[in-house]
Amino acid sequence: MDIQRPSNARAKKIRRIVYATVAILLVGGVTYGLSRLRPAAPSVDRATIWPDEVKRGPMVREVRGLGTLVPEDIRWIAAQTDSRVDRWVLRPGALVKANSIIMELSDPTLQREALDAEFQLKGAEADYANLRVQVDSELMNQKANEAAVRSDYEQARLQHDVDEKLFKEGIGSDHIRSLSRVREDQLLIRVQLEGERTRIAADSAKARLAAQQAKIDEQKALYQLKKGQLDALHVRAGIEGVLQLVPVEVGQHITPGTNLARVADPKKLKAEIKIAETQAKDVAIGQKASIDTRNGIVGGHVSRIDPSVVNGTVTVDVTIDDPLPLGARPDLSVDGTVTLENLKDVLYVGRPVHGQAESTIGIFKIIDDGAEAVRVNVKLGRSSVNTIEIVDGLKVGDKVILSDMSAWDNFDRIRLK
Repeated sequence: MDIQRPSNARAKKIRRIVYATVAILLVGGVTYGLSRLRPAAPSVDRATIWPDEVKRGPMVREVRGLGTLVPEDIRWIAAQTDSRVDRWVLRPGALVKANSIIMELSDPTLQREALDAEFQLKGAEADYANLRVQVDSELMNQKANEAAVRSDYEQARLQHDVDEKLFKEGIGSDHIRSLSRVREDQLLIRVQLEGERTRIAADSAKARLAAQQAKIDEQKALYQLKKGQLDALHVRAGIEGVLQLVPVEVGQHITPGTNLARVADPKKLKAEIKIAETQAKDVAIGQKASIDTRNGIVGGHVSRIDPSVVNGTVTVDVTIDDPLPLGARPDLSVDGTVTLENLKDVLYVGRPVHGQAESTIGIFKIIDDGAEAVRVNVKLGRSSVNTIEIVDGLKVGDKVILSDMSAWDNFDRIRLK
């Protein structure tokens, strides 16, 4: 017969609760463990990175910029009058001397004005010569009058002396003596007046001649001006060098001030270097510089710094001290490097792609004999063209990656393969 077993429903229920609790704890633990795991480090091809080692020692601070060679002596020749281009005598590229004629202009109005000025000058000079003869004649007449009066005075003085002596001897009368004295006094006054008239006449002659001379000078200045403008129709180089540019055409009508030609001395060149405004703050006049002409490197020094910023760059003029290599010519593209200072004993490394002076950046440091690299924060100091000072975050012998690692900005560790 069947025997009834005792009921185990309660035990089963307890076991189910225990199993469920264990399962929940297990799933929670696994989930928590997985959440605590770091993402797997990505692999980076070793051939694609640019590593460098941190060093300690002297570091030369430099800034670099692109630029061109330009002549130190440039002369723009401008038109002086309203004229027309008749013909070119020389073409751009020609070697010129100071008196070399580059082109010829024409201006009929100026030619007529120059001729009129010449005749007016000759007329003024003729008037001066005529006036000189006239004033000389008048002055001679006045001097003759003065001489005649002076002669009469001397005679009257002698006569008075005779009359005075006769009166004292009792031979002459007092009346005759008085008359001769009066005549002497009158003639003395006339001598003084005639002498004053002579001085006035001489001064008047000088003033009249000076006034006429002023007219001559005025006409001469006008004639010289017109003659200079007429000579300027033969456009000359003015300096020895190379004719670089002739921006006008034959037959073209030009106005005063129009640029006709540009002449430069190719033997005296300087470099105009464009340096980024963030790097130009330490550039100073007199600093040494080197210019790479792509056919040789020459030394120089900073001679001028443009006070304004154009398109994010500052123009720095470098005067070249060494002889230029063959092929150096105006407008040649060059690279310029300016030496800012020599740092004696600093910690430095090659300049990272995104490393700026006086900043803090994250950079990958190579560890485990080159198997991995971890991101570290590095404080940077003063910078140069290819190197930068390390203030904090690295030590001598550390190897870091300088190339662009922006693709792994979300990772603090990478594996190198």
